[in-house]
Amino acid sequence: MSKVTEIFGTMVFDEAVMREKLPPEAYERMALTLKKGKRLDIETANIIASAMKDWAIELGATHFTHWFQPMTGVTAEKHDSFIAPSKDGKIIMDFTGKELVSGESDASSFPSGGLRATFEARGYTAWDPTSFAFVKDNTLYIPTAFCSFGGEALDGKTPLLRSMEAVNREALRILRLFGNDTVTAVKSTVGAEQEYFLIDTEMFDRRPDLIYTGRTLFGAKAPKGQELDDHYFGIIKPRVKEFMAELDEELWKVGVLSKTEHNEGAPCQHELAPIFGTTNIATDHNQLTMELMQKIAKKHGMVCILHEKPFSGVAGSGKHNNWSLSTDTGANLLEPGDTPFENAQFLLFLTAVIKAVDDYQELLRISVASAGNDHRLGASEAPPAVVSMFLGDEITAVLDAIENEGSVDAKDKEMMKIGVHVLPKFPKASSDRNRTSPFAFTGNKFEFRMLGASASIASANIVLNTAVAEVLKRFADELEGASDFNSALHNLIRRTVIAHKRILFNGNGYDDAWIAEAEARGLANLRTTPDALDRYLDEKNIKLFTENKVFSENEMKARHQIHMERYAKVLNIEARTMVGMVRGSILPAVAKYVRELSEAGIAARDFIGNAPLTFERETVALLTELSEKAYALMKALDSANIEAKALKCPRDRAHAYKNTVLPLMEELRVAVDSMERRVPAKDWPYPSYGNILFGVK
Repeated sequence: MSKVTEIFGTMVFDEAVMREKLPPEAYERMALTLKKGKRLDIETANIIASAMKDWAIELGATHFTHWFQPMTGVTAEKHDSFIAPSKDGKIIMDFTGKELVSGESDASSFPSGGLRATFEARGYTAWDPTSFAFVKDNTLYIPTAFCSFGGEALDGKTPLLRSMEAVNREALRILRLFGNDTVTAVKSTVGAEQEYFLIDTEMFDRRPDLIYTGRTLFGAKAPKGQELDDHYFGIIKPRVKEFMAELDEELWKVGVLSKTEHNEGAPCQHELAPIFGTTNIATDHNQLTMELMQKIAKKHGMVCILHEKPFSGVAGSGKHNNWSLSTDTGANLLEPGDTPFENAQFLLFLTAVIKAVDDYQELLRISVASAGNDHRLGASEAPPAVVSMFLGDEITAVLDAIENEGSVDAKDKEMMKIGVHVLPKFPKASSDRNRTSPFAFTGNKFEFRMLGASASIASANIVLNTAVAEVLKRFADELEGASDFNSALHNLIRRTVIAHKRILFNGNGYDDAWIAEAEARGLANLRTTPDALDRYLDEKNIKLFTENKVFSENEMKARHQIHMERYAKVLNIEARTMVGMVRGSILPAVAKYVRELSEAGIAARDFIGNAPLTFERETVALLTELSEKAYALMKALDSANIEAKALKCPRDRAHAYKNTVLPLMEELRVAVDSMERRVPAKDWPYPSYGNILFGVK
């Protein structure tokens, strides 16, 4: 591997490259765009486009693409070459400011939730200059937003940028109240930890369910899973280490700050964590990370699985969204300092987040809702579907003191005492970690742990930014009109703590007693995606997004329809796959084994007389009973799937899949998995969990 410092960012048209390649005037105008959001004029765009093209060609690029994030969950790109005809019949390599700034795409071919009809095809991509262009696979990638002919957002980037503007605007108002006139921008920042599975390609290719749905629809639990906790942080296998090394190098080239990698809890599960970045760029980088994971895994004879629950009975894969607010002067607004009780600015921002999470808990749950994540939430290594906040003992004590008009004793940092003299002493953290909490404070940021592994982080951060912006706006409105700022500030913080302490919980989120307590507190327990989506168009949610200019009401209705439709489509594909596997492979395999066992039993009885053949007789009887049950469930599932798909209303369709199709799928799985446990491995048509989970050597 090359030196990291030599390869990092070599394929990125970043500020250092701009400073070198652009004329001073053009660079200054671009710098203002990056720092203050100033709009570029077309003349400057032409200069930048020419320099960007020359730089990309030097790196081997022959094409460019506007790289955008439609509401499909994955990125999209259309490649155009740089070639243009010249008068002598030859070609020149050309790229204009107009081509850089905007492009066209067929908007009707992407999910639009009714915003675009099939005959209304035109859509536009618009350059996002705050996210650097990069070269990959001999193509210049230009991060862009995607909108319809009427200007409605059809992607994740556009509303994310709008939400970042909202939180910037309102956070600056708060800072001005504290006399801070030097900060000119506040940005939300994110570090997105990414979990994933790596399995052998041969195993993957023999599983139709993994191919079509990304998860195993059948599979008896292996004798060993993660019970011994021997995989987590364990020695990384050489084959996986080679994959990780190449992944790091490719990510570093395109400017992704890949930092940490390790084995996760389940067999063949792993994690990658980057260094924090501005939310918009972090979102782009996470999309790149997922793409490169899947691409590079294939080169090493493996498949990278990003489904939230690809294997029953072991931990699923999530994405931990570490969110904070930072100023352009380098200050973290969620940093408590040495004495958080005396840090009024921190306490105001902290209570703003508490109020935002409590007021818009349903939206936060909706932001992580998907058919795949429904299988994961509340399971091993995942928080429950109930949104709550963990603050830790120190911050909780501070808020208790504020509520009760008390005080907090200042004390030096407690030192860790391990009991071995040769080991170094180090300060103990102010709070423990709570991995069962959906929204945990971890020192100077909040870790939102509910996101699924395959999700774009845009959705969750749109909600976080907008909700916090709304609360900061209300705080600023109240404090700006106060005659006594300090008194008003104290009263506001105390009132907010008292009103929203129901969302705070430092205990075990896996405990059934907590779920009952949470519901008694009035917290929402939206267990499934359709249940969560039913709350999306609540009046308060529409008001939140429209008043902060993040979504129009039509854009929200479109997203609601898209998410309902996607849920139904995912379950439709899964149900059809299950029916095909049972009818085409599983039942014939079981029937063949039953026939062989019966024939063997008859032959043995003829040989030894009428001695009882318990194994053969009981196994044949049980498998016959299970086969009949599986066959009946398969037919019922097939019919229910057809009926659900035929429903016209997206909401009715989604709920039909949840209420009728999904329970039949779960019943059918139980029957099939019971048969798998009783059929020899050589006769079972698909690789077992043991083969898959422990197949990467």
